[in-house]
Amino acid sequence: MRQIPVIVLAGFLGSGKTTLLNHLLHRSGGSRIGAVVNDFGAIEIDAMAVAGALGDSTVSLGNGCLCCAVDASELDVYLERLAQPSAGIDVIVIEASGLAEPQELVRMVLASEHPRIVYGGLVEVVDAAEFDGTREKHPEIDRHLALADLVVVNKVDRAADGERVLRVVRELADRAAVVPATYGRVDPEFLFDCRPTEERIGQLSFDDLHEHDGDEGDEGHDHAGHLHSAYESLSFTSEVPLSPRRLMDFLDSRPEGLYRIKGYVDFGAHDRGNRYAVHAVGRFLRFYPEPWARGAAERLTQLVLIGSGIDTAALAKELEACKEDAPHADEHSMWGVLRYVQDKYVQDKDSE
Repeated sequence: MRQIPVIVLAGFLGSGKTTLLNHLLHRSGGSRIGAVVNDFGAIEIDAMAVAGALGDSTVSLGNGCLCCAVDASELDVYLERLAQPSAGIDVIVIEASGLAEPQELVRMVLASEHPRIVYGGLVEVVDAAEFDGTREKHPEIDRHLALADLVVVNKVDRAADGERVLRVVRELADRAAVVPATYGRVDPEFLFDCRPTEERIGQLSFDDLHEHDGDEGDEGHDHAGHLHSAYESLSFTSEVPLSPRRLMDFLDSRPEGLYRIKGYVDFGAHDRGNRYAVHAVGRFLRFYPEPWARGAAERLTQLVLIGSGIDTAALAKELEACKEDAPHADEHSMWGVLRYVQDKYVQDKDSE
């Protein structure tokens, strides 16, 4: 069952959260975004202007985006609603209030037991032009950055010394990926998997409304060709199974800036009945065992790694070192992997 990533979008007032969310809405292609907006009173979203006043209701736009104005205490209720298959949502973005505590929102997402929900990461937006003033007024920003999985340093074009701000943020952000941006332009593929635009069906969409003028910034020219996302990706495929222990060593020591890992792993003799879907964002990691297709002629490990400032050649070499075509399994070899499998999957495996 495909799970819906839930992304927490945080940052202090004026950092550019709403601008970034609008950018994701404009660039969603055929993906359906559920946007949960906390502290509605301070929010102005272009999508809302198209749909009309929201109040406390939920509306559906042409591209399938659902915007919900909610209080944090209602969050679980709305996640339950948006996760229903009938809503057809591909990704949920929670835009936190400028003074919200992102750790609490992340905790609520991780505490959700809905089988269709999976944590999609904490994205912290920073105003590069006002960074020093923000730290002086809100020293808790240092703690927020240390919790983040991805930091978008926005408005670098307006900062007196954008490179210095980036250096300081990288020091504070622990192992998070840090990317510079202007006008909140980060490629959505960095955050979630976009459907091809052609898959969109039906009425005139929000994307269509903005096709010609939605990408113009204050400077008056089109930025469609340069989103300033500054990320790299690596695709890894192996016909040889991977060692569970070696792969866990790789995952436990994954480098700073490696934001997402997705794909499938073949552990060979360690579990001949299943392949393991892997989902990692920041420091969050989860495996999902699923039976191999009956009569599958080829069993492959296929992984995609996405990050900012990562050494793709070195990562590929480390993954190559995880290969192990052992004829027999060590009975304890899968313990490290099973720590990151939901309980119901572990119970099912134990009962086999």
